[in-house]
Amino acid sequence: MSSTRTPAPRGRRPGAPDTRAAILAAARHRFAEQGFARASIRSIAAEAGVDPALVHHYFGTKDELFVAALELPVDPRRVLLPAIAEGGLDGAAERLVRAFLSVWDEPEIRVRLVAVFRGVLDADGERLVREGFLPVVLGPVGEALGIDRPELRMPLVASQMLGLIMLRYVVAVEPLASLPPDDVVAIYAPTLQRYLTADLP
Repeated sequence: MSSTRTPAPRGRRPGAPDTRAAILAAARHRFAEQGFARASIRSIAAEAGVDPALVHHYFGTKDELFVAALELPVDPRRVLLPAIAEGGLDGAAERLVRAFLSVWDEPEIRVRLVAVFRGVLDADGERLVREGFLPVVLGPVGEALGIDRPELRMPLVASQMLGLIMLRYVVAVEPLASLPPDDVVAIYAPTLQRYLTADLP
């Protein structure tokens, strides 16, 4: 007596939520372990057990995959870049801080952003900041503004913004945690503008 066996499925996994989740998990692991530059779409696909073309299908470019892997409730490039670059260098720092606060001061968004930020502080998180967040998120801001020495100026900007996140939102140090947004802008914007436009050593 013969039996009929169903052939094993071949090719890409179906486009199910589990597939997307597997790609994101593999991406987070690769980006944290190897850094943004060294982690390739091919290696991420291999770890997730999918065809590289499926990664591109879901996420497009590696930049898009990186932002998705961070699981941010908003895409910072779409919030920061238009708001900051629109008016050129004059007043860019004030626009940057205002755009930043408009997102972080929303209670529902803040809860998720704080969780993401705490993850960045884990042992492997420094690579996500150094090799991912800076070139993928802040780098385009510097390019759009046309600043000189963006490789120095944008990390200086990041140093202030990351400190603000830590003290205002994560640790909630007073009185910084309760300062009105206009006061935060008035305090931070001049320093950030100097980082963007002043002569540097």
